[in-house]
Amino acid sequence: MSDQTNQSATQHYNSQAAQNSTQPLAHDDIRNFVPASNCLDGKTILVTGAGDGIGRVAALTYARYGATVLLLGRTSSKLEYVYDEIESFGGKQPAMLPMNLEGATYAEMQQLEGLINKEVGQLDGILHNAGMLGQLTPLEMYDVDTFAQVMKVNFTATFMLTQALLPLLKDADHGSIVFTSSTVGTNPRAFWGAYALSKQAVEGMSDIFTQETKNTTNLRFNCVNPGGTRTNMRAHAYPGENPMSLKTPEDIMAGYVCLMSDDSIGVRGQVVELQPKD
Repeated sequence: MSDQTNQSATQHYNSQAAQNSTQPLAHDDIRNFVPASNCLDGKTILVTGAGDGIGRVAALTYARYGATVLLLGRTSSKLEYVYDEIESFGGKQPAMLPMNLEGATYAEMQQLEGLINKEVGQLDGILHNAGMLGQLTPLEMYDVDTFAQVMKVNFTATFMLTQALLPLLKDADHGSIVFTSSTVGTNPRAFWGAYALSKQAVEGMSDIFTQETKNTTNLRFNCVNPGGTRTNMRAHAYPGENPMSLKTPEDIMAGYVCLMSDDSIGVRGQVVELQPKD
C-alpha cells in the first residue's frame, strides 16, 4: 500500500471517529493516534514551558504537523533554540513570548491576548505544560513561600492565562485547551505537597470549564497525564531512577497531537493517561 493510500486511510479512520459526536475517541485511540501529516495545518497553538522537556518536544511536533506555534517560556535563550529548530526543518514561522508565569500579572496576560490578536489573528489551542515540582516533604514542614510559588505556576497562572485568552479561543472553530496533570493529581500521594494539590486543582478546573462551556461553545478542555517520562523534573523527583528505563517525550506525542487536532472533537473533560499502568 502506498504512503498516500496509507495517509488517506488514516485520515478517513480518524475523521470518521471524530465526527461521531456521540462516540468521541476513547483514551486508547488518543494514545495510539496516527496523525495525518497535515493534521494541524492552519492552527495556531500556544505552548507554555516551551523551552525544554515535554514542552519543547510538543512545540516541535506541532510545527511538524503544520501548526504555527507560539513559544511561551521564561528563558529567552531556550525559546530561541526551539525557534531555530522549527525554522531549520521548514516549519511555519513561530513566535517567541518570553514570560515568567510565577511573576506575571493578569494585565500582562491580557496584553498578550491583544498582541496575539494583532500579530497572529487567531488562537486555536493552548498546551499548558509549564510546571514547578517544589519540595517533596510532609505538608507539616512545607515551606509556605515555595508552596505559593508552585501553586502560582502550576495552577493560578494557568487559570489566569486561560481566562485571558478565552476570547481568542472562542473565535476558533474548535478551540482546544490541554492542561498537564499527574498521577499524584488524580491520586494524591503523601509528601508530594503543593505539586499534587496543584494538579488536583488543574483537573478540577478542567472539569468546571467543561461544564460551563460545553453547551454554549465549541471549546474542549482536557488534561493529559504524561506518566513517567525522561525529563529534568522527573530526574529531580526520582534521583535514583535509571532515566533510560523511561519513555522519552517523543514517545508520547501521539496523545498531544490528537487532543489538538480536529480528530478529538467531542473529547471533553477527560484526564487522559498517556502511560496507563496495566
